[in-house]
Amino acid sequence: MKEEKSIMTEISIRDISDIQIGQVENADAGTGCTVLICKKGMRAGIDIRGGGPASRETPLLNPLMSAKNIHAVVLAGGSAFGLGAANGVMKYLEEQNIGYDVGVTKVPLVVQSDIFDLTVGDPFVRPDPAMGYEAAKRALEAPNYSDGNYGAGCGATVGKFAGMETCMKTGIGSYAVQIGDLQVGAVVVVNALGDIFDWKTGKQIAGMLTEDKTALRNTADFMKSSIKAVDNKFVGNTTLAVLITNAGFDKAQLCKIAGMAQDGYARSIHPVHTSADGDSIYAVSIGDLSADQDLVGTLAAEVVSEAILRAAEHAESAYGFPSASELGR
Repeated sequence: MKEEKSIMTEISIRDISDIQIGQVENADAGTGCTVLICKKGMRAGIDIRGGGPASRETPLLNPLMSAKNIHAVVLAGGSAFGLGAANGVMKYLEEQNIGYDVGVTKVPLVVQSDIFDLTVGDPFVRPDPAMGYEAAKRALEAPNYSDGNYGAGCGATVGKFAGMETCMKTGIGSYAVQIGDLQVGAVVVVNALGDIFDWKTGKQIAGMLTEDKTALRNTADFMKSSIKAVDNKFVGNTTLAVLITNAGFDKAQLCKIAGMAQDGYARSIHPVHTSADGDSIYAVSIGDLSADQDLVGTLAAEVVSEAILRAAEHAESAYGFPSASELGR
């Protein structure tokens, strides 16, 4: 008998069941919040490669920690100031009776990572508990995920090694695929120090601009022009991703899958994982489908790369920063 071949098809990130996404942004201030919720709880792992992460409760995802599941992942702007958004998410989930039962109440387990967007709009307006609460409410009551200048992607930019004067606007992007019953998808907030490349062709599509802002420059080549140490590289740039699968994995396996998904960053962002980035990837399992771990890790890298591309393609020019579509790629 001939082996039956499975066909991979693209699906929407919204087609993955049991996970709901809500977004809120303050367009005037250039910041926002994206919340991914699984009411029944989801197993999760993380891989952090950047040198400047802003995060909350990530030790929960260490395989040695006792927590089996989490209930929400928050991606936000505001750098470390924005980590308070998770308080609002927890408040809303507690009201919905979602969380770990401790007898007197239920404690929602919420992890969060933030990008640095303080140099984009108003540096003194950041995601707060009220914004987190509203994003969580939208996730469960009126899911509103869209690619582009939304949620945590509102203030996202790339190509910042020479300063904000020659960077470009990006945003949040998603991509998902299905093979048989297996679903693998990613949501990525693209806020890198480096440049963005089409992972299939190698073509640069966003990043550092020339001084007249009419064309792209290559950040790595620019860096090679001098070996002088740069003291402040806008620490806390950070690309963030949530990798979602309906395959059943434990925390240790998900940490490995998140590590494999980092290959998607390496294919699409250059330079990447610098001391000025907080590059992090969460991997969450929201089902019990039996699937090969290394296949899911391989797909994870691909969907992350494609989501990065979508984030650049769907971004709109804002705050004086041109987008890839405006630049005429």
